[in-house]
Amino acid sequence: MPDASQFSTLAIALCAGAIRVGTPFLFVSLGECITEKGGRVNLGLEGTLVLGAVSGYAASYLSGSAWLGVLCAGVTGMLFGLLHGLVCSLKRVNDIAFGIAMMLIGTGLAFYIGKPFIQPQAPQLPSLALGDWLDNPVLRSALRINALFIVGVLAAFALQWGMRSTRWGLALRIVGDHADSARALGIRVTPVRIAATSAGGFFAGIGGAYLSLYYPGSWSEGLSSGQGLMAVALVIFAGWQPVRCLYAALLFGAAGALGPALQSIGVTSGYYLYNAAPYALTLALMIATCRPNRTMSGAPGELSLNR
Repeated sequence: MPDASQFSTLAIALCAGAIRVGTPFLFVSLGECITEKGGRVNLGLEGTLVLGAVSGYAASYLSGSAWLGVLCAGVTGMLFGLLHGLVCSLKRVNDIAFGIAMMLIGTGLAFYIGKPFIQPQAPQLPSLALGDWLDNPVLRSALRINALFIVGVLAAFALQWGMRSTRWGLALRIVGDHADSARALGIRVTPVRIAATSAGGFFAGIGGAYLSLYYPGSWSEGLSSGQGLMAVALVIFAGWQPVRCLYAALLFGAAGALGPALQSIGVTSGYYLYNAAPYALTLALMIATCRPNRTMSGAPGELSLNR
């Protein structure tokens, strides 16, 4: 039976793991939230995430600057999102079907580009040592937070405010809720959706850079583990609200950190089963939020999954 100190260690490990593992979920879910607010679903974010990871890692290795790698990953994701937005603006193109195609293309392209970068070690993103003044080594380790998490938190609150209180936020919401009303108001629907999809790709690309340049901090072909796809469920669970995406990302991060956290207090049996917690959580949330007799509160009216 775990004692009080073990429970304390477990809680600290879960909180630290929620931040560490949840950061890529945060960026990808913010990107998907922007995209879906414009009335489009991008299932290709899994491919964007992996492509951002390899491009960020390659840029960091070749330039010697991890932050340049983050920028490169974001731009790569934005270009990939731009392609998605342009093609899905054509008649008779289904955004869900094309998103699946983009996921496969992005993943395959990343694997091809990334072959030379499996062994070399690229410069990594630094951590903010917020707990160096503490005597407890566990707390010191838990309070080593990557700067990208801080950027993601600020971005979540900025997007929440922007979608509610700015002109572009109003235009995005009108386009996503009712395209005909947007056209009647003189808003150009197609450019808004293309811009939203591009911005979503930018955020997903940065999430990929976090994976390859901080945690786990290397490039490999099994890097993302489906986080781009899980972001769709996360956005639905968050009710299409950026700040709620932050909370949901931390929840998913804690689920992903459950196995290592239990291992830290000596619980080793069923380790691989605990690693399946994020996938089980995704399934549970989809069952809870997507039942036929239940409407999805806050869902933009133009989304393909509503029609």
